[in-house]
Amino acid sequence: MALVEPIPGAPAATADLGEERGLVIADVHAGVEAAFRSERGINLESRAEERRERVLDLVERTDADRLVVLGDFMHSIGGPGGAERGEIEVLVESLPDGVAVTLVKGNHDGDIESWIEGVDVTDGAGVRIGAVGFVHGHTWPAPEVLSADVVCIGHEHPCVRLEDEVGGSRVERVWLRGPLDRTAVADRLDGVEWTDPELIAFPAYNDLVGGTWVNVAGDDFLAPFLPQGLADGQAYLLDGTRLGAYGDI
Repeated sequence: MALVEPIPGAPAATADLGEERGLVIADVHAGVEAAFRSERGINLESRAEERRERVLDLVERTDADRLVVLGDFMHSIGGPGGAERGEIEVLVESLPDGVAVTLVKGNHDGDIESWIEGVDVTDGAGVRIGAVGFVHGHTWPAPEVLSADVVCIGHEHPCVRLEDEVGGSRVERVWLRGPLDRTAVADRLDGVEWTDPELIAFPAYNDLVGGTWVNVAGDDFLAPFLPQGLADGQAYLLDGTRLGAYGDI
């Protein structure tokens, strides 16, 4: 069985963490609706409750021992606003007793470790739990992450634009996964026990935040080791449909 397995129909995956079963999500961007109002003048009702209930349902369905958030729990890059901080605190407090939480800090998470409670917060270089490495993706992974059998990243919010035969189009969130190309991280391998790991780029949990259109010319990747690090990557829709090599879609 795969160490990391996407959950059909959800922007989330389960992970075998050795002694624990993990539920992994990326890019929650809590409070994004408030940012839309203040920065763009777009009024959207908060979906915080919907996002929270979906996490709680996934935790229950997967019988997870640990929730792993691959960065950008927050949306605002500065200090959190009231709605944003409230969404995060209520979500963490609502988790069942005994469910641990790990946050790999993303570029939006500021000094979240100074106020969040009940959460293990790592720096952006990530953490390895069991045979799985976790990193947000805005910076280089730590050696312990690169030594894992599977490396999970967020940050990219990968999506594709699909067109039909009459010219209509739609945007879909996707998973990207494939072997991590060693040449992309060659300068970072001191102290690394290289295992030819699989690299999995997670779709954004929050469907309001847009992302990198991986099949649209000129829309560049964000991580310093992409796209080279996923040269042979395949794209999959949330329902599990394999689209093939993302560069050929």
